Amino acid sequence: MSKKQRRDIPRFAHPIIETHCHLDYLEADALAEELQTAREVGVERIITIAVSPGNLDTVQDLAQREDRVFCTQGVHPHEAEAYNAEVDQRIRQAASNPKVVAIGEIGLDYFYDHADRAIQRQVFADQLLIAAACDLPVVIHSRDADEDMQAILTEHLESLPKRGVIHSFSSGLSLAEFALEAGFMLGFNGMVTFNSANNVRDAVALTPVNQILLETDAPYLTPVPYRGRSNGPRYLPFVAEKVAEIKDLPIEELLKQCFANSERLFFTHAQDADVQ
Repeated sequence: MSKKQRRDIPRFAHPIIETHCHLDYLEADALAEELQTAREVGVERIITIAVSPGNLDTVQDLAQREDRVFCTQGVHPHEAEAYNAEVDQRIRQAASNPKVVAIGEIGLDYFYDHADRAIQRQVFADQLLIAAACDLPVVIHSRDADEDMQAILTEHLESLPKRGVIHSFSSGLSLAEFALEAGFMLGFNGMVTFNSANNVRDAVALTPVNQILLETDAPYLTPVPYRGRSNGPRYLPFVAEKVAEIKDLPIEELLKQCFANSERLFFTHAQDADVQ
């Protein structure tokens, strides 16, 4: 990253928590630079996300090495066919690690259909049971599967007091309304800045500010003005700016509330900030 690019990233007084990215996709040198640059632009903590049996240990190791990095444990719907009893047990055992803050990334993806849909549904349900047993929130991936997503979550709501987040939200408003009413949060990333993403901006407008999380999903979905480049937590301020604009809130108020939301879901039982 050039010095000019560093200068172009907004700096705000209130810190930010990156709630969803994939740091283990970066090479060691790039990771060190990313963590340093993220710190410089106010990203205080980062949650790096597990997606497959192959990176369950990798994200834990990364979180153990870096004080400001935390992780999840779970199997993405693309990898659902690799899920088995041994993987289930590994996730359950890892959940006791204080650096593990959620079960995820789990859910359904009927857009790519990389795994059989019936297997996706079963693996999603199995991992919701892990979250319930381990008293952890869930990080959910949902794409083109609104009806089944709502049905499965409805079945498990009573056992998930900590709820969780539907990350990278781009689904229909009916799923948004259901999730918000049920007490889930919605995660928004660089898509909110894309010209074609009116559906995402509509979801932001619908979501109460005390149920919004900020994320990048890096290295994917880089926000404008750097769309087309590899993404990183360093670009989170651009997401925050756009969400604040849509919610018609001063940026520092938006950041204060989103920070409190992230703390409440993943780190503490902090009370809501007083933003209406």
